[in-house]
Amino acid sequence: MKISLLLLSLVVFTAGCTKKSSGDYNLNISETIRTNLSAEPPSLDWHKSSDTTSSEVTGNVMDGLTQYNLKDPNLSLLPALAEKWTSSKDQKTWTFVLRKDVKWTDGVPFTAQNMIDAWERLLNKDTGALYAYFLFNVKNAKKYNAGEIKDFAQVGVKANAAGDLVVELEKPQSYFPMLLTHHSTFPIRKDVIEKGGENWTRPEHIQTLGAYKLNIWDNDKALVLERNENYYGDKAKTKFVLMRIVKETSTALKMFEKGQIDSMNEVPSLEIARLKEKPQFRLSPSLGIYYFGFNVKKKPFDNVDVRKAINMAIDREEIVKLLNGGQKGINGWLPVGMFGFNGDVGIKFNREAAAKLLDKAGYADRTKFPKITIGFNTNENHQRVTENIQAQLKRNLGIDVELQNWEWKSYNGVLQADAPQMYRMAWIADFPDPDNFFGLITSDSENNHTNWSNPKFDELVKKGVSVGNPVERKKIYDEAQKILTETDVPVVPIYSYVNHQMVSDRIENFPSNAMQKFEYKDVVIK
Repeated sequence: MKISLLLLSLVVFTAGCTKKSSGDYNLNISETIRTNLSAEPPSLDWHKSSDTTSSEVTGNVMDGLTQYNLKDPNLSLLPALAEKWTSSKDQKTWTFVLRKDVKWTDGVPFTAQNMIDAWERLLNKDTGALYAYFLFNVKNAKKYNAGEIKDFAQVGVKANAAGDLVVELEKPQSYFPMLLTHHSTFPIRKDVIEKGGENWTRPEHIQTLGAYKLNIWDNDKALVLERNENYYGDKAKTKFVLMRIVKETSTALKMFEKGQIDSMNEVPSLEIARLKEKPQFRLSPSLGIYYFGFNVKKKPFDNVDVRKAINMAIDREEIVKLLNGGQKGINGWLPVGMFGFNGDVGIKFNREAAAKLLDKAGYADRTKFPKITIGFNTNENHQRVTENIQAQLKRNLGIDVELQNWEWKSYNGVLQADAPQMYRMAWIADFPDPDNFFGLITSDSENNHTNWSNPKFDELVKKGVSVGNPVERKKIYDEAQKILTETDVPVVPIYSYVNHQMVSDRIENFPSNAMQKFEYKDVVIK
C-alpha cells in the first residue's frame, strides 16, 4: 500500500485530561482515543483509495471477508464477514461461507450480492480503481477490466443457493484469502453509492460494517469514529476515536507532549534519538520499503545507464544513519523479514563506477546533464531524505537536482497524471507475500507510475503466484528482482521500514504489527 506518511514511528503518551472538551468535539476524553493523521484522507471510497492515511480510517469502519490476527507475529488469518472458507484441491475454486447475522450500520442485512456488486465496481475500468489488478486472477476479471468482456456474469464470482460466495480463479493461488483482508475487496451498497453520488463517503450517507462508524469528517481538521453498536463481532472497547489531521510532525509532537493527542503515526526523525530513551519506546519490524521511482519516458531517465548511475551514486547507509531509526538499507525490492528477501541482489553503492556510467551515457561533460526534478509529498522526514539524495548526487556525480513537493492528495494526482522525472514513494504490505510488492510494478498495475514495462518480469511475477515449492518460488523472485533492480532499474530501493512506537500507561492493547495496521477496536483506556 502506498504509504503517505514515512511511517517511521507511532507515538503514544499519557494525556491526563479525562473531561469533556469543546475542542475535542465535545467528546468524553475518558472514552476517546486521540490519534494523529499527517494528511487529509484523499478518499474514503475503499475502491479508489491506495494510501495508508485513507486505509487507517476505512480499516476501522469496514471489514472484509477475512482479517489478520494482529496479535500473532505470524499474522495468521481469521474469519471476518466470512465465518469459514474452503478450496478445491487445485486451489482454483474458493467457497466463502458468509455470516448470517451481519447488518450494515443502517440495519440492512449484508449479503453475497454486496460482494458481487463490489467486485464488479472494483473491476470496472470506469471506477479508476488502482487495486483492480488484485483480482486479475479471478476468472475473466482481467478481460472484464480491459473491456474485452462486457457481461460481469462471465467473471468467476457468484452466490450459490446457500448464499455463500464462490470464486473461480484462473490459476491456483494459495494465499487468495489473504487478499480479502484488503480494503479494495470490501463489499459495497449500490443504493448508498447511487443516492450519495460523489459524496457517498460523507458521514450523512456512508453505511459500513466495521467496529466503528464515521460520525464526523471535519475537512483538514479531524475525523471522529464512534463505536458501532450493531457490530456483529466483539464491540469496540473504546467508544470514540478522534483522528486529528496535523500535517507537520513537529507540530503534532508538540501537541502530543502537551497531552492534546495520545498517538502519532510518525515523529520527526530528528527527535528519534531523544524518544528512544523513553521507557515507553517500542521498536518492531515492518513489512515495508521506501523507494524512488524514475519516469522512464522522461529524459534523461529514458537511458538505462543514467538510471543505473543515479542508483549507484546513492549511499543507503548514509540515509539510514541520518534517520537514526533502525531502518535497514536495501538494494533489492523486498523488505527485510519477508519471504524472498535477498540482500545480495540490486546495485550497490559505488561512486567511481557511477561516474563512469554517466560518462558512458554521454554526460562526461556534466554541464550538459539535463535539469532533473525529484518530487515528494510534503513532510519533514521526506524532505530530509530527498535533500540528502540531492547532496549525494551533487557530491558523487557533480549534477544539480531540483526538489518539488506537494501536499499528499495533490501528490497522488500528480503521480497518476504525469509523474516527475524522479519521485519518492513507499509501500507497506497489503498482505505478507512478495507478490504484493512485485505486483505493484507490473505493466498492468495502476500503482506503477514509472511507465516501465518488461514482459519477462511480468511473466515471472505471474509464475510466482502459482508455484508452491518455496525454493523454486524464491528463484523466480530472485530473477525478477535482478531485472527490476540491476538490469532495467526503473526504481531505486532505499530502505526497509521499522515501526517506532511509544505507548503510555493510559493505553492498553495499542496495535503494533509488521503490517502497520492501526485498528483500534481492542484498545483500552485505563
